[in-house]
Amino acid sequence: MLELRHVSKQVGAETHIRDVSLTLERGTLNVLLGPTLSGKTSLIRLMAGLDKPTAGSVWFDGADVTGVAPQKRNIAMVFQQFINYPAMTVYENVASPLRVAGVPRAEIDAKVKKAADLMRLGPYLDRLPLSLSGGQQQRTALARAIAKNASVVLLDEPLANLDYKLREELREELPKIFAAAGSIFVYATTEPMEALLLGGNTATLSDGQLTQFGPTIEVFRAPRDLLTARTFSDPPLNTIVLSKRDGSFLLDGGVALPVPADLAGIADGPYTIGFHPHHLALTPQSSQAVSVPARVIVTEITGSESFVHLVFADARWVMLTPGIHDFETDRAIDVFIDPRDLMVFDQTGRSVAAALERAA
Repeated sequence: MLELRHVSKQVGAETHIRDVSLTLERGTLNVLLGPTLSGKTSLIRLMAGLDKPTAGSVWFDGADVTGVAPQKRNIAMVFQQFINYPAMTVYENVASPLRVAGVPRAEIDAKVKKAADLMRLGPYLDRLPLSLSGGQQQRTALARAIAKNASVVLLDEPLANLDYKLREELREELPKIFAAAGSIFVYATTEPMEALLLGGNTATLSDGQLTQFGPTIEVFRAPRDLLTARTFSDPPLNTIVLSKRDGSFLLDGGVALPVPADLAGIADGPYTIGFHPHHLALTPQSSQAVSVPARVIVTEITGSESFVHLVFADARWVMLTPGIHDFETDRAIDVFIDPRDLMVFDQTGRSVAAALERAA
């Protein structure tokens, strides 16, 4: 078990991590999700022992390892900017942590070849890293992490330099590889879709703060606050400020969205509603869908889907819809939303659904 207990990290006048407490169990996949400069790399460096927290402590299996050097911890790290030994062959790069640990030669050979096969590096074992492509060099770094069989595996956007097909394969394979070994697998990414594809647990970060941690699909579907909802949405979350009165959320132009049954107990007053781009549709997807008049700003076609940028009242929204649509700028269209897809936040940005759940 890896624990961060009220960890903070300050560098000069800047606070990189703010009072983060997090517990990660063995054999679990844990995604750190947040935009650039949200604190993902800083948190990974604290987990690894590369940096020491300004406040708080890091524990592993009940022992305080806050001041323990990285080389004395059974960890493996792979960063987006891969690091290999340039004077060593691919084979020796992958074997290096095993040699340092005194693993027998036959076992080293078996582990290196197995890891190389998983990373499609078999034909390149005798080559030096500088003779490889960037993607092959990154796969060498990943193979070294796999061969090491570490207790904690820390991956900071490790697939960014790989081609699409291999990236998709490794997203599926890597969690299985490390979970089978009982490792604590930590994977940092800026991409909400990557977090959903990986599954496991997700910790959302913003400005060095942990906003939520739990099973990935739960964090996505039931964010505790508006900040988490925005972190876990790409394209950006659609929002609008409105008023609730007499069982309806009232929008401009006389549009009324019925309050979902599970939120019927909330008080009248101002709220912010949020919904994902795929929750807007050109046709009603259920009998409860409500029509909202909007105006097209621009349409982006991405093969089998279209991103339609819209304006409604003072809000700008994005609709992700199947098929190719080429709407003219300023065209008026009706879009549909099911009130059951709404996320509702109070004036402080807290989820009213989470508040009702806590009060129950």
